Amino acid sequence: MSRTSPHEHLRRPELSRRGLLKTAGGLTAAVALGGATMATTAHAAPATFTHPGMLHNAGDINRAKVRVAAGTDPWLSGWNRLTANSHSQSTWTNRATATIIRGGTGQNYSLLYNDIAAAYQNALRWKVGGTEANAVCAANILNAWSRTLTSIGGDADRFLAAGLYGWQFANACELMRDYSGFDLAAAQELMANVFYPMNNSFLTHHNDACITNYWANWDLCNMASILAIGILNEDSSKYDQAVTYFKSGAGNGSIAHTVPYLYIDPDGYAMGQWQESGRGQGHTVLGMGQMGAVCEMAWNQGDDLYSYDSRRFMKAAQYVAKYNSGGDVPFTTYTWGTGQSCAQSSQTVISSASRGQVRPVWAMLHFHYNRRVNLDDKYISAMYYDLVAPEGGGGDYGSDSGGYDQLGFGTLMYAK
Repeated sequence: MSRTSPHEHLRRPELSRRGLLKTAGGLTAAVALGGATMATTAHAAPATFTHPGMLHNAGDINRAKVRVAAGTDPWLSGWNRLTANSHSQSTWTNRATATIIRGGTGQNYSLLYNDIAAAYQNALRWKVGGTEANAVCAANILNAWSRTLTSIGGDADRFLAAGLYGWQFANACELMRDYSGFDLAAAQELMANVFYPMNNSFLTHHNDACITNYWANWDLCNMASILAIGILNEDSSKYDQAVTYFKSGAGNGSIAHTVPYLYIDPDGYAMGQWQESGRGQGHTVLGMGQMGAVCEMAWNQGDDLYSYDSRRFMKAAQYVAKYNSGGDVPFTTYTWGTGQSCAQSSQTVISSASRGQVRPVWAMLHFHYNRRVNLDDKYISAMYYDLVAPEGGGGDYGSDSGGYDQLGFGTLMYAK
């Protein structure tokens, strides 16, 4: 599969999802630019929700099924990564428990993220390979947790658990929603009564801290969970809540706050500084996966957040990819308020911590920007092909929670 020319920056305008979207004007000067031009158009959830319609739509699934059956790469390489993963085996036994703890004493949240990975991967094997045993396994995992989990506790990290595992659990459920052995009603009740109240509480109150205290990923994972719940439960108000927060929310997860400064690099590529760039690269790459999940889920319901605000997210992804694949990027001092008093803190340089970290988040971005909408994504493309491909998933990137912060297998499901 050939890559785009590094000098052919915009081959044609991005495709719209609902009507014709106006493309950006000219590129700006090669200096940092604060703020954003926010759209004023009111948002409305789709009149009819599309299913499957979160990280994967029917076309994604059918393409993977056909290509794998034909033994065609890169889909076959992605499939081989899936089937080799221990979480993908139909013999996986769930460990559903009533209370999940993340942060503080009694932590047991690895039970949940391992089981979600297993449910999702078995669901993919059923959807793509048609194996009934994998469907039974995925349904059993999801049913057990839906009927058992009643609370998520711990210190402030409980909100990370509610966000990360909320959108992931909902995505596994979405793949299984048409399977007779899956209890969709129980899953919808769990999402509405256990996950959503915590997601909503965090975005509304931020754990009673200064609005800028929590990093972008805290907002993003909770936004993603609310969006996923809106789709799974066909709840328009929740769907709208998440999309509206993406566009204009008060916290660091909204697009203008997540990408506070814009640049043009020496080769003419538009770039955006990520809110956590001064903190560490593991967190910036995590952010690509979280915002990518929000954009992909919205795309499959007819909303193009990928290109919102003149493709602000793409500019950030190019920035993060360029730095993590070894390139130099500009950095503007980032200052924010911390704690409950909003005491000021600043970062004056980009952090090299965990630079080059591999997470399975880049296929989604590359195959959207480069293949779906035909844009030159030079740095995203390099990050994907040179460091990541073919993508695995939970269980392929270490046993710590960071290896499970994204569902993965983008080569199998997004290659075009």
